[in-house]
Amino acid sequence: MQTINALGRKAREGTISIDEMAGGTFTISNGGVYGSMLSTPIINPPQSAILGMHNITQRATVVGKCIEARPMMYIALTYDHRLIDGREAVTFLKRIKDIVEDPRRLLLDV
Repeated sequence: MQTINALGRKAREGTISIDEMAGGTFTISNGGVYGSMLSTPIINPPQSAILGMHNITQRATVVGKCIEARPMMYIALTYDHRLIDGREAVTFLKRIKDIVEDPRRLLLDV
């Protein structure tokens, strides 16, 4: 059995095999590298959830009373509602949003 560090290294190096990626219960999919703006990730058994992270683009955003161009990224969470309650799923998704917006939150645990 390989450690998470060894698997992470292989993933970063692009040498991880399909067999080494099989059997997980949670997946993070980065469709943004292919230009995806938004999609609905599909769960593959035995997964309980999959987080889809998409392309970052400049979008018109209201800031105060002004409209400004700001970077925006859509994230989507698909989960098996038999295993995960909606409240916990949305709380998790909100936490991911907060961390992506300000990574210091992860380091400071706030």
